[in-house]
Amino acid sequence: MTATSRDVVERVLRASRDLDVETFVGLMAPDGYIEWPYRPPGVPAQVRGRAEIRRHLTATAEAFIRIAEHRNVVVHETTDPETIIVEYEAHGSVVATGAAFEQIVIAVFRVRDGQILSYRDYINPLPLLDALASITGGTHA
Repeated sequence: MTATSRDVVERVLRASRDLDVETFVGLMAPDGYIEWPYRPPGVPAQVRGRAEIRRHLTATAEAFIRIAEHRNVVVHETTDPETIIVEYEAHGSVVATGAAFEQIVIAVFRVRDGQILSYRDYINPLPLLDALASITGGTHA
């Protein structure tokens, strides 16, 4: 039996938090993509395909921010069985300084036949900019 869209999304969020790149990539469709409509400078707008996603996740895993847990996770199932919307808070730390990091996320997933076709990650870029400023001594103004 194919996993439900909700099951797939819950597994990819867990893999993301646990830095389990292979499980994460395995849940993506071969030509699936992750995109960040709102992102700080230096973050790509989109990564597409398993090889590119694997490369991106491997390069960024724990490089800057380490997420320890997701809190207040709310999963919204829609009238379209392929579309799932997830709201959550990501809590962790800035790797270089150990400072606390908190991020509010809304993500929209399209899932078909147990694989993620698209993962649109609407992050708030301001906490990332603040964390970067704490390392470099700059401001994000």
